Amino acid sequence: MVQENASPDVRIDLEEFLARLVPDGGGGRYRHEEEGPDDMPAHIRAALTQTQLSIPVEHGAPVLGTWQGIYLYEHRTTPHRRELVLHLLGEEA
Repeated sequence: MVQENASPDVRIDLEEFLARLVPDGGGGRYRHEEEGPDDMPAHIRAALTQTQLSIPVEHGAPVLGTWQGIYLYEHRTTPHRRELVLHLLGEEA
């Protein structure tokens, strides 16, 4: 997601908000807990956040606002391997 990146408090506040909105499971909170108490909450959080992002690039650099940054948000608390796939569209200069 693209968010303000000037203050580390933004990331902390976002994480805390999503944890309150969609708390981790355990104790029968969710039916789907095959991979642990963070399994179903990760699905719900992924439904509420972006799973793909389009970012304009100019002269080899992302075109973002002065205070903006790109956040890769991992919804699981247990370690998982992830891959990023980049598709660059445009014409060569």
